[in-house]
Amino acid sequence: MRKLAVLFALTAASPAFAASGPFFSLHNTNFIVLLAFLLFIAVLFYFKVPGMLGGMLDKRAEGIKSELDEARALREEAQAVLASYERKQQEVQEQADRIVAHAKDEAAIFAEQAKAELEKSIARRLQAAQDQIASAEASAVREVRDAAINIAVGAANDVIAKKMTAAAGNKLIDAAIEEVDAKLH
Repeated sequence: MRKLAVLFALTAASPAFAASGPFFSLHNTNFIVLLAFLLFIAVLFYFKVPGMLGGMLDKRAEGIKSELDEARALREEAQAVLASYERKQQEVQEQADRIVAHAKDEAAIFAEQAKAELEKSIARRLQAAQDQIASAEASAVREVRDAAINIAVGAANDVIAKKMTAAAGNKLIDAAIEEVDAKLH
C-alpha cells in the first residue's frame, strides 16, 4: 500500500512527466534524484539520526529547563535577600527614629536643667546683690553712727573739759580704775 502511494506520488508529479523516456530508467535524472533521496533518508534512519536529533533536542530542552529552574531559584533568593534588606532598612530607620526622639527628649531635659540652673544663678546673684546692698547700708549706718559718736564724744569732751575741775577728774579716774579692777578680778 505504501509502495502504491509512493508510486502514485511519483507518477503524479509534473516534473516526472517533463523528463524524457520512462520514469523508472537510470537515464531519467528525476528517478536518480528520487533514489538518492530515498537512500539518504534510509542512511539517516539506519544510523538513527532522528533519534540522536530527538535526544539532542531533549537534552537541550532539559538544559533550558534546568537553567529556567536555576533562574527561578535565583530570582526567589534575590527576592528573599531584597525582603531581608528592606526589613533591615526599616529596622534601622525605626532605630534612627528612636535615637532622634531620645536625643530630642534629652535636649528638652538639658534645656530644663539649664533653665533651672539659670534661675538658681539669677536667684544667687540677686541674693548676693541684696546682701551687698544690706552690707553697704549697714556700713553706711555704722559710718554715720561712728561719725555721730565721734562728734558726740568730741562735744562731750569739750563740755566736760569746760565743766570739769582737776579734783573731779581725779575722782572719775579713781572710780574707773576701781571698776576695771572689780571686773577683771
